[in-house]
Amino acid sequence: MNLEDKIYIFDTTLRDGEQTPGVALTVDEKIQIAQKLNNLGVDKLEVGFPASSKGEIESARKISSMGLDSTLVGLARSLPGDIDAVLDADLDYIHTFIGTSPLHRDYKLKMSKEQIIEKAVSSVEYAKDHGLTVEFSAEDGTRTERDFLFEVFNEVVDAGVDFLDVPDTVGVLTPILTHELISDIKANFTVPISVHFHNDFGLATANTLTAIECGANQAHVTVNGLGERTGNCSLEELVMTLKASYGIDLGLDTTRLYSLSTLVGRLTGVKMPVNKPIVGDNAFAHESGIHVHGILNNASTYEPMSPEMVGHSRRIVLGKHTGANALKAKLKDYHIDLDEKQFCKVFDEIKALGDSGKCVTDDDLVAIAVTELASARETPIVLKGLGLSSGNGVSPTATVRLEIDGVEKEKAAIGVGPIDAALNAIQDLLHDDIDMELEEYNLEAITGGTDALAEVFVITSDSQGNRSTGRSTNQDVVMASILAVLDSINKLLLIKNRNFE
Repeated sequence: MNLEDKIYIFDTTLRDGEQTPGVALTVDEKIQIAQKLNNLGVDKLEVGFPASSKGEIESARKISSMGLDSTLVGLARSLPGDIDAVLDADLDYIHTFIGTSPLHRDYKLKMSKEQIIEKAVSSVEYAKDHGLTVEFSAEDGTRTERDFLFEVFNEVVDAGVDFLDVPDTVGVLTPILTHELISDIKANFTVPISVHFHNDFGLATANTLTAIECGANQAHVTVNGLGERTGNCSLEELVMTLKASYGIDLGLDTTRLYSLSTLVGRLTGVKMPVNKPIVGDNAFAHESGIHVHGILNNASTYEPMSPEMVGHSRRIVLGKHTGANALKAKLKDYHIDLDEKQFCKVFDEIKALGDSGKCVTDDDLVAIAVTELASARETPIVLKGLGLSSGNGVSPTATVRLEIDGVEKEKAAIGVGPIDAALNAIQDLLHDDIDMELEEYNLEAITGGTDALAEVFVITSDSQGNRSTGRSTNQDVVMASILAVLDSINKLLLIKNRNFE
């Protein structure tokens, strides 16, 4: 794409974006977003609809007083009162609109074509007379008869309008229709063309790109694609497609995109889908062994741009599709060294968890690997069997079989719960070998869900004052508890026999 003229980014997150159902921003929140957008480098920033409330005027004034580099814009209907509100908000640029389609003329405005033109022209003239830069928008322009749309545009151009805006108000355009419409407008008007495309059919970004290819000079966008119904053209998608796919740098600091998206998501309460392009959690996440192998050798094999370009980060996700290369890379990141046997055990456990439908987090991996490292030490005591009985109206009972220095022993005990019963049985079995006391017991679910890995951390001590820690992870909380206690006890025995440093 070869562009002779500058392409302006007109961000309307604070106006159309705030019209997302359920979103209402405070003045302070608008100021935070405005500052972020200014730091990003957007050319124009639509700060709101001043005539709609006193709060809108207040927020516009405060943003105006910040001395931002971005040009600040206020929305107004084609009414003198709305234009006065923009002036009262200390703004120098107005985006004024009136419906032009048969649906808007007949059912919303109940006005004739002549009345529509008179309102449009008088509003542009009034705004220009008051020193404003004027952008005129023919609302529902893409469903307006072509000859009438051009008639309206001709009249407002004669009135001195600075930008002609073409809104696809209900997102009915396709790239082919966009090409035809924008090319026709470009051929008939010398005034810069702006486009405001909605995303009802998921084509807002594609249509905006097509409009730019056909000569549109300005694109209306919102952070995260927010806006009425299904939203508007996404700021981050448009900017990065132009930069990464077309080689067109609009002069924006794209490394700020991810943090901007995160802030807007937090303040609006609209969480982005994980597969949202550019800024979603999975935008640079990889699980497949084939993909990860390629990424580790050259990230461009499976990434169209680097995550650093947008301030994001790459993630290697572990699960049923994980390959050995991905696991080795993850372990290296956490400085965990496993021998071949240990690695195979951890790899098999990751695969098994993935097959059970679980996504393995980094915390899961570290816990599993640390547990495997601990199990590699000399273990005088080994769990050989466990039986549990628990229910309403019966005493929880555990039967534990241990191998102690090569000899198997079994004991049953009761407790206040199955874990307590199992630990009591262990203490009874080891009474002759070590006088053990459980000083601390901590249980934590590493990730959410009923299938979460349980991580148990314990501290035990003996009568000589020796203390040791034990840790284990398992999807069975009882098993995790027992293995953690045995891990700690084995350390105590090693200390006792001077075999542990």
